[in-house]
Amino acid sequence: MSLDLDLDLNPYASVPPRIDFGIGAVGAGFIMRDVHLKAYADAGFNVVAITSRTLEIAREVAGFRGIPRVCESVEQMLEDQNVEILDIAVPPDKQPEIIRTAVRRGKYLKGILAQKPLAVSFDEATEIVRLCEARQIPLGVNQNMRYDRSIRVLKMLLEKRLLGTPVLATIEMRAVPHWQTWLREYGRLTLLIMSIHHIDTFRYLFGEAKSIYASVRKDPRTQFAHEDGICLYILEYDDGMRAAAWDDVWAGPRSEKDDLKPYIKWRVEGTEGLAEGTLGWPEYPNRCPSTLTFTRAAEPGMWITPRWQEAWFPDAFQGPMADLMDAIARQRQPAVSGADNLGTLAIIEAGYRSIQQRRPVEIAEIHESTKAAS
Repeated sequence: MSLDLDLDLNPYASVPPRIDFGIGAVGAGFIMRDVHLKAYADAGFNVVAITSRTLEIAREVAGFRGIPRVCESVEQMLEDQNVEILDIAVPPDKQPEIIRTAVRRGKYLKGILAQKPLAVSFDEATEIVRLCEARQIPLGVNQNMRYDRSIRVLKMLLEKRLLGTPVLATIEMRAVPHWQTWLREYGRLTLLIMSIHHIDTFRYLFGEAKSIYASVRKDPRTQFAHEDGICLYILEYDDGMRAAAWDDVWAGPRSEKDDLKPYIKWRVEGTEGLAEGTLGWPEYPNRCPSTLTFTRAAEPGMWITPRWQEAWFPDAFQGPMADLMDAIARQRQPAVSGADNLGTLAIIEAGYRSIQQRRPVEIAEIHESTKAAS
C-alpha cells in the first residue's frame, strides 16, 4: 500500500535561496536567548547584533550566543547596514513602537519578524500592518505553532484529503504557563497570549471561521487582575465544521512537588479518517517531539504513526524566520504576514466581545468595526 506521503516534510514552508541575511535581535529575555537564538544557530542563520532595554543582559546573551555586536538602542541597530532583518521579542505593548521606529529609520531594513501577538489590540495591529505596507517592508509574525512538525504533517493529510471532509477538530491544553510580569497591566490574558497559538493553527488548518463563542473563568492561581484565565471556545464554520479548544492554564490544584501530567492534545475527525497527536511544549526544557497518528476508513484497523526528532521549542522557530528570508529573496509576502495575522487577531478580538456579550460573535463584526472607525 502506498499513501504517497512525504513524511520527511521540511519544517520550513520553503527553503530560502539564501540564509545569510544579517539579523538584528531586539530583546534578550528567555524567548530570545533560549529559543530564537538557539533555533537560528542550529539552522546556520546569521545574527549580527542584539539590543535590549537592559544592556548588561544584552551583553551577557551576546557572549553566550556568539553575537558580534551589542547596540545601545534600536535606533543604533537600524543604522547598521549589516542588519537586514529585525527580529523582535519584546512584550506586545512595546512592540508597535519598535516597528514604527523601524519603518521610519530602517533605511537598510529588508524585513521585520514580529512576535505574536502583534499588538494588544486589533486596531493597533491594523495600524502597524498598514505602516509596513506603505513602506513596503515585509512583516512576518512569529506564529510558530504552524511550524511544529505534527501540525505541518496534519496540514499535509488535510490537503491530500486523506481524512475526507473535516467535521470536528479539538485542542485540549492542560498546562500552566509562566506568566510574565508585563501581562499584569493588560487585563487580557489567556486568549491573547496562549490561545492565540491554537486559534492561528485552526486558521492554518481549516481556513476562516465565521464566528466564535467563548466562555471563560478566572484562573484562581493567577493573582493579578485578568478577564480570561481558563478559556473554552468554539470556532464555527459556514460548512458546519467546528473547531474547539479547552485552554486550561490552571491544571491544578498543584504545588511544586506535584506531577499532574501537563499536556496539549489535538484531534481531527473527518468523514474518511481521524488523526490525533500531542504537542511537546509542556515538557520544555526537556526535548519532547510532538506526535501524530492517523487512521483511514479505506484501511480499517490500521494506524500510521510517523516519528521525527524536531520539537516545537526551539526547532519550529526556524520556520517563520526562514519563510521571511524566502519572502525577501523571492519578493513575496511572508506566509504569516502581518496582513494574514490580522485574521487571527480578529478572532481574538471577537472572542473578547463574545465573553463580554455572552453570545457568538461573527468575525466580520471586528473587521467592519475597524473600517467604520477609520
